[in-house]
Amino acid sequence: MLEVRNLRKEYGEFVAVDEVTFALPEQGALAIVGESGSGKTTTARMIAGLEAPSGGSVVVAGEERPAGRLRARERRVRARQIQMVFQDPYASLDRRQRVGDALAEAVGFHQRLPADGVRARVAELLDMVGLDDRQARALPKALSGGQRQRVAIARALAAEPRLLILDEAIAALDVSIQAQILTLLRRIRTETGTALLFITHDLGAVRHISDEVLVMQHGRVVEHGPVATVLGAPQHPYTQRLVASIPKPGWTPRRRAERAAA
Repeated sequence: MLEVRNLRKEYGEFVAVDEVTFALPEQGALAIVGESGSGKTTTARMIAGLEAPSGGSVVVAGEERPAGRLRARERRVRARQIQMVFQDPYASLDRRQRVGDALAEAVGFHQRLPADGVRARVAELLDMVGLDDRQARALPKALSGGQRQRVAIARALAAEPRLLILDEAIAALDVSIQAQILTLLRRIRTETGTALLFITHDLGAVRHISDEVLVMQHGRVVEHGPVATVLGAPQHPYTQRLVASIPKPGWTPRRRAERAAA
């Protein structure tokens, strides 16, 4: 459902993304990994239409997306196909707007429904992400970080997108909450058929959510393939260093080990 062909992004003389090419099948799940500055987020933003590429193309369901400024109708069509969830849900939500109103606004933007239909769809979205009417009546500041991210996911799902891009969407959460969100995303993919593009630096999370992984360094793709192959037997030196940095079972941070010895 997604083809990225020779995608490139330049900022003056600096090349942030350099000839990136990959494909994502219907209902697939692909992770793009790399350290900060590798170009993974810029790639995601170009796919979502938030950045204009300097070269190359983004093809969604066989249709090449225009690179220039979009008219309102084109933006609405793109939004129904691709939605993006960001790292900081608090920054992406209106702090003055109750959760239920925010979801109702999103539903009304993408679908023409009567008032009772909007309310029913909001209740359905809340249930889909494990929230209820109590959270619907709350302002974002009254929610935990995990609950806010669930709201952000629900708002993205209001468009019934074919592709959900998650840009470091679990990075700011506690480990236990990260696991809950990953489980939620796997269930959403199964129930709705939405494809996932997971932008992260957390290789541990990649194993739990993705079919394939694409490794980026300095704006280029250095390795790409099935998760088990790339993480189990990495070929590129950069991927090998990333995999080697994953904590192993029984690993203890050096400072904690030194305190225990003392």
